[in-house]
Amino acid sequence: MDHRPPRQRNVKVLATLGPASSTPERIRALHEAGADAFRVNMSHGTPEARAALIAAVRGLEAETGRPMTILADLQGPKIRIGRFGDGPVRLEAGRRFRLDLDSAPGDAERVEVPHPEILAALRPGHRLLLDDGRVVLRVLAVGDAHAVTEVVTAGMLSDRKGLNLPDTVVPTAALTPKDREDLAQALDHGVDWVALSFVQRAEDVAEARKLIGGRAALMAKIEKPQALDALDGIIELADAIMVARGDLGVELPPELVPGAQKRLVAAARRAGKPVVVATQMLESMIAAPAPTRAEVSDVANAIYDGVDAVMLSAESAAGQYPVEAVKMMDAIAREVERDPAWRQQMSFAAAEPEPTTADAIGAAARTIQQVLSARALVCFTRSGSTPRRVARERIPVPILVLTPIRETARRLGLVWGVHAVPTRDVTGFEEMVEKSKRMALRHRVAAAGDRLVLMAGVPFGVPGSTNVIHITRLAGDELSRRRG
Repeated sequence: MDHRPPRQRNVKVLATLGPASSTPERIRALHEAGADAFRVNMSHGTPEARAALIAAVRGLEAETGRPMTILADLQGPKIRIGRFGDGPVRLEAGRRFRLDLDSAPGDAERVEVPHPEILAALRPGHRLLLDDGRVVLRVLAVGDAHAVTEVVTAGMLSDRKGLNLPDTVVPTAALTPKDREDLAQALDHGVDWVALSFVQRAEDVAEARKLIGGRAALMAKIEKPQALDALDGIIELADAIMVARGDLGVELPPELVPGAQKRLVAAARRAGKPVVVATQMLESMIAAPAPTRAEVSDVANAIYDGVDAVMLSAESAAGQYPVEAVKMMDAIAREVERDPAWRQQMSFAAAEPEPTTADAIGAAARTIQQVLSARALVCFTRSGSTPRRVARERIPVPILVLTPIRETARRLGLVWGVHAVPTRDVTGFEEMVEKSKRMALRHRVAAAGDRLVLMAGVPFGVPGSTNVIHITRLAGDELSRRRG
């Protein structure tokens, strides 16, 4: 068993794996630099390559004894235009441009959109964003299997560029045939989280949850304006959300993205669901050994808002400085959490408890910790629901989670402040107290003389039964007795 203490921060770092971080040695280096969890992007690579990444992370878990968290990120229904006959074309502002189902190569007047359901959903006035918003069209008229548009923002357009539809509810399933194959592979290889891309409505989450069947936790990626309108239902059905600022920043005016991010973080925290902020956080470190000051501020602001995790994408997957990017993220997080203003912000932003036993326990733990200056919380759990609710309180001390279910420990790797340890369950109250003391010392979350706040359920071993909160103190001779 690994006895290393928790990292000296509460927010987690999620690092994407890819060509720059595909070997066991490099993955180990990312973990040692500060990566708490690993993202496998199912959009890229072969099934064999992705399986190798998952196996490498599991190998690191076996080597270190620490539960390792793996997120499989599904590609989703990425919409692309067809091809052009004579290379890239330039679309001029004010000119007409036609989208249709004709598979013939396109030109400066038309191109194929091989999605009849998309064309059928368009209405006059809808905006179409091509190539990440570099070219903007507005629909003038729609007919049978075609749409006539006006070029609003001119630019060059080449084969197979992406198409975003910020004003259109796309009548397509959130899971494509490729996603279903990738999901089956990811579940067969034992990933802990699945991220669902381009979520538009709660029904998308429900469909994915049914397919997953409890074999992994489900994260809904918020990257379409339509998801903002259906946010409450999405958060209710998902286990976590990701603020995916890449496509969200294309489909929303960029000046609206910071406010949307803050609303999403606040909504997830109120619901007691983990929230990850992702995309372009340290973008310049793809090619440079240090980030810009603006990027550092971006990461810091997300941490001040109380997110559970911050994510690296191309920085760790394909960049020239993957380990340095993780170290920088780790350093920013530690510095923010040393700031007294951060603790004050966490206190002011505490969510109001709901009338449930779990929320009452969490709120009580927060008050006890503050009044007694308890050094750590210890939570016994099988399902992980209690530590997730306790984490919602953003109590600025470690949450040592003891669980007999390794899968639960892995899934908690994206939850704020949690240090999860797989261990044998307890069967009685005195055993619970003694084990809490022993494990707190072993994992160095507390020392002789410190108080601990313990949470558990009686009868022991029953999921969802947390109903006990207990305060104990590590005696002055506790450490020497344990060593003896």
